[in-house]
Amino acid sequence: MELKQQVEQALETIRPYLIADGGDVAIEEITADNVVKLRLLGNCGSCKMSFMTMKAGIEQAILKAVPQITGVEAVNLSEPV
Repeated sequence: MELKQQVEQALETIRPYLIADGGDVAIEEITADNVVKLRLLGNCGSCKMSFMTMKAGIEQAILKAVPQITGVEAVNLSEPV
């Protein structure tokens, strides 16, 4: 299975929770060194808790399901101050 498909499957496990809060996530790209770049959509892009959602939820789901992935980043997420 293609790497992007594996990441999509991992995202499907967490997507219902994001959608329930009015948000979603989309894969922007997977870099040559296997870093997944994600775009947080809807409420997830502006929510104050989105950094925690990204780290504790989305990142963990991807890394657990797809061991080849070396990192997960959000392209439109500003870290909390």
